[in-house]
Amino acid sequence: MAQRICIKFCVKNKIKCADAFRMLTVAYGEATLDRSNVYRWYKMFSEGREDVNDEERAGRPSTSTTDENIDEVKKIVLANRRITVREVAEDLNISIGSCHSIFTNDLGNLWKNKNWLLHYDNAPAHTSLLVREFLSKNNTLMMPQPPYSPDLAPCDFFLFPKLKRPMKGRRYATIEEIKTASKEELNKITKNDFLKCFEDWKKRWHKYIISDGDYFEGDKIHIHE
Repeated sequence: MAQRICIKFCVKNKIKCADAFRMLTVAYGEATLDRSNVYRWYKMFSEGREDVNDEERAGRPSTSTTDENIDEVKKIVLANRRITVREVAEDLNISIGSCHSIFTNDLGNLWKNKNWLLHYDNAPAHTSLLVREFLSKNNTLMMPQPPYSPDLAPCDFFLFPKLKRPMKGRRYATIEEIKTASKEELNKITKNDFLKCFEDWKKRWHKYIISDGDYFEGDKIHIHE
């Protein structure tokens, strides 16, 4: 709550949101609210909200993809393109599966310009303040994945094994030898290998959505092709 009070103070004093976020980072360090939540609260206070408390939400999250929910998701995404699917779902009290459905089926036109979408996990190197500020400054759209889910990251389930398996057990005298061997293995990856990787990736998304983000093992969740 203390950080929300600080955000409200910044709004009242016409301090820009980016500057407010930097001030919070200096004051609270690793305990700082993530950028998406800072921007969300800044926007609400800018629109006249006075209460700094969370709104109470009762009952199981709704699974409805109503027109009202679609409109609300669109407003949130357009206001802050850095917000995650989970944060949107929690904010609107709808299920993650419904939120994913709205993103993919109803809001596809938000990305019709075919710009790059940067997909990355929550590794510290990716979520550092320096990286987040760089991405924000360059208007880079991000497609975040659930925390600690290497099974949803192509580098983890596809690319790294392509390097590890053939290079395992071999000794290299210099860094240059490692680089050369790595390049040779990477060059062996065919176009069809990449196509299969992305098809498998899509199937993994659908399994995650069907399970509503819950843990499952192997192929226990089936999807229709």
